[in-house]
Amino acid sequence: MRAFKIDYISQNIKKASRNPLVRNMMIVGTVTMIIKAVAFYKETMIAGAFGLSEILDTFLIAMLVPSFIQSIFINSLKNIFIPNYISDMKSGGPKSSFQSVIFLIAFGICAISVLIAFLSTDVFIHLIYPGHTPEFYQLIKDQLFYVLPCLFLWGLSSVLHGLLEIENRFLVATIPDFFSILTMILFLIFLRDELGHMVLALGTLAGSTLSFSILLFFTIKYKDLSLSRPVLNSNVKLMIRQLPAKVSASFLSAINNYVDQFFAAQLIAGSITAISYGIRIPYFGIAIVTMALGSVLLPHFSRMVNEDVKSAYKHLFKTLKVVFISSSIFVIIAIFMSDWLIEVLFERGKFTHDDTLKVSLIQKIIFVHVPFYLCTLIIVKFLTSINKNSFMAWISLANLIINLVLNIIFVKFYGVYGLAVSTSLVLIISSCFYFWYTNNQYKKLKG
Repeated sequence: MRAFKIDYISQNIKKASRNPLVRNMMIVGTVTMIIKAVAFYKETMIAGAFGLSEILDTFLIAMLVPSFIQSIFINSLKNIFIPNYISDMKSGGPKSSFQSVIFLIAFGICAISVLIAFLSTDVFIHLIYPGHTPEFYQLIKDQLFYVLPCLFLWGLSSVLHGLLEIENRFLVATIPDFFSILTMILFLIFLRDELGHMVLALGTLAGSTLSFSILLFFTIKYKDLSLSRPVLNSNVKLMIRQLPAKVSASFLSAINNYVDQFFAAQLIAGSITAISYGIRIPYFGIAIVTMALGSVLLPHFSRMVNEDVKSAYKHLFKTLKVVFISSSIFVIIAIFMSDWLIEVLFERGKFTHDDTLKVSLIQKIIFVHVPFYLCTLIIVKFLTSINKNSFMAWISLANLIINLVLNIIFVKFYGVYGLAVSTSLVLIISSCFYFWYTNNQYKKLKG
């Protein structure tokens, strides 16, 4: 009987490994795990070098505006570009024309964003982070000067990344992230003393440049990059009509991070960094699953929806069940190991044991919402593939309002820990709404 079970399990594993979808997930998941492991090593180097310091706080603030723009516009464009590009290819449209439109939109978005960010920096940092020293604000502006050009690299890289994913080249699409992180590590090892407080900003710029160069090389090598005169056909117009709703959803979601940063900035020094470290390990797991599932599932869902939308829904619900149950098991184990994880990974140099206890408690609270968050990310990929972006905009608005109210309540009583509690509650509530809406859409489809 035991031999039969082992043989049965072995056969199922072999069968799954031959499935292109599963194989792609395994490739992306494995590579992402390696990349994130290297990224963790990078974070331990940063923690040991800067601790919960003002220098690290200012770098994180300097990264907020570019990261905000990336998450709102660049990622939104990529997410609506993939399903509509696949639909256009299926209908026999010229891919070179579609690609030209995407690159023009991406470059235009980045150019306008950089200009606005550069002109509004002074007002922004004084409004969101009041009461700090002139040196604090100057540190932010100095680093922002080198981080803003990364937006052009991120925007163009996002399109190239999408083209590789559509052609199922997930391995070469993921590898450039490794070299970006490696660049930062080399900067910290060899150039920290020479560059001083600018080492993180310059390392980010150098890593982004290298990552873009690698993506460009592979898209040219595999002939996935093809440009011609841009034409606004029906699929392009549909994509452009979906962009405002997707951008609105991303904007409102990203605003939540600013709301948390604003509340954290009103607390004691190091609170921003404490929150940042508290989410590192939970989001390490999220990043692996998201890359393994999300990157593969968006083009996969887009193809399934064009062929059989009911089967696509069934595939979604099956995926959600597996992800929620398996991630819940890992989360329970991780909560019990939280103190040990932070101590082993970060407690060195200026990162003290008191810092460990503080960050660990934040981490435990964040872990609670991980299964719900993973399911939400998968549902968002599916809703994007069927162009249901307007609903996501409304949900993002509700999340913002709920997050603001809960922050006011919980920060008053629990300080920086209240921010973590608020974040977890918002994401759990949001996940429930997303599942309800998606299930309701499926019921309507069945009639």
